[in-house]
Amino acid sequence: MAFRDMLDGVHCDAEPVSVDLEMFQRAAASPEGGLLFEHVIEAPGHKAALDLLVRDRLCNLFSVSPGELIDVLAWAMANPEAPVVVESSEAEVLQTKQEEVDLSSIPIPRHYEEDAGRYQSASVIIAEYEGVRNMSYHRQLLVGDRHCVARLVPRHLRTMYEKALSKGDEVPIAVVNGADATVLLAAAMSFDEDLDELTVAAALHRKLYGEPLRMVRLPNGISVPADSEYAMEARITLKLGDEGPYVDITGTVDGIRQEPVIEYDSVYHRSDPIFHALISAGAEHRTLMGMPRAPTIKAAVSEVTDCTDVYMTDGGCGWLSSVVQIRPRTDEDGIKAIHAALDGHRSMKQVVIVDDDIDIADPTRVEWALMTRWQPDTDTVVLSGQKGSSLDPSRGEDGATSKIGMDATLPLGADRGPYESVL
Repeated sequence: MAFRDMLDGVHCDAEPVSVDLEMFQRAAASPEGGLLFEHVIEAPGHKAALDLLVRDRLCNLFSVSPGELIDVLAWAMANPEAPVVVESSEAEVLQTKQEEVDLSSIPIPRHYEEDAGRYQSASVIIAEYEGVRNMSYHRQLLVGDRHCVARLVPRHLRTMYEKALSKGDEVPIAVVNGADATVLLAAAMSFDEDLDELTVAAALHRKLYGEPLRMVRLPNGISVPADSEYAMEARITLKLGDEGPYVDITGTVDGIRQEPVIEYDSVYHRSDPIFHALISAGAEHRTLMGMPRAPTIKAAVSEVTDCTDVYMTDGGCGWLSSVVQIRPRTDEDGIKAIHAALDGHRSMKQVVIVDDDIDIADPTRVEWALMTRWQPDTDTVVLSGQKGSSLDPSRGEDGATSKIGMDATLPLGADRGPYESVL
């Protein structure tokens, strides 16, 4: 399977579109789920797609239910395997190479007027340094034909970069766009240890498709998914540049920082490439941020009760809020589940616990459960002085926040009522 397998059923827009604001404007005006732009003015020969990686489309692609998808993601995290490296002649991503590196000729979009410029938001960075490999998302502001400035968030790649910086070394990387959905989901995962995300992607790929994840080695030694749309050789340099402003996942504007400059050495792509032009703060962004957190929340809650599903809410930006579905064994399980869920995803600010008769992806059902099953004075947990998420603009100057959990489960044996007939 490849990135373009997600294009089934998307709306094809054949009218000329500019990378400067128009993609977002057209997507906002379209009632369709998913868009493929066939004529990008600034990028002849390249197409662009967005709004593809949403929960329902992924479940259809993988032929699983939402609850099953969470379990498959958890299984892959626990059972990583090595991908298979193939010859260059077998790699679709190496079909074409730019004669001279020109990132401006790729459909890298500027979606919001507030953004500093054109941003790669769905491109994945694969880095290797001193025997450690990391795959993760880091937005990149286009600042020239061969350069971007990347926001390296304080996780494993940042640690790798700072270690190299202390030695005066650049970090060799590959920048991949338009990879298979299993790779994109794995790249959004975060682990406490140095677990190679590509081994999780390989396990997920085999589990869902019954075949290995194929990789190909670029001349700089970094291996990339062989059926990706784009693979670019680059280096995280010792130079810094302005990055931002940028409309982040919360729909608020992130400010300007000094961040590392990435210099590109070569650009490979398929003969008819499709650029993944993710809209920040959009449905895809929320899916990629939130869905990989659901298995860790479910695993934590399953330690205290029977957890059947987890949904990272749209209003919570796929990151700050969730609804957790359980089958309580005791009347105390709802409160226990609140604490476990907040421990399972420490960036989360709010969690609602519901019974297994509630559709956790339906905000009306969830609110109904709250209004008919939850008492604020006895079924609420409020935690003060907690470490907040950097994505929460309301947190204090010291980074602290408060958190809330609401138990909207019924007492054991209580009548659930005929709510299907009244809502």
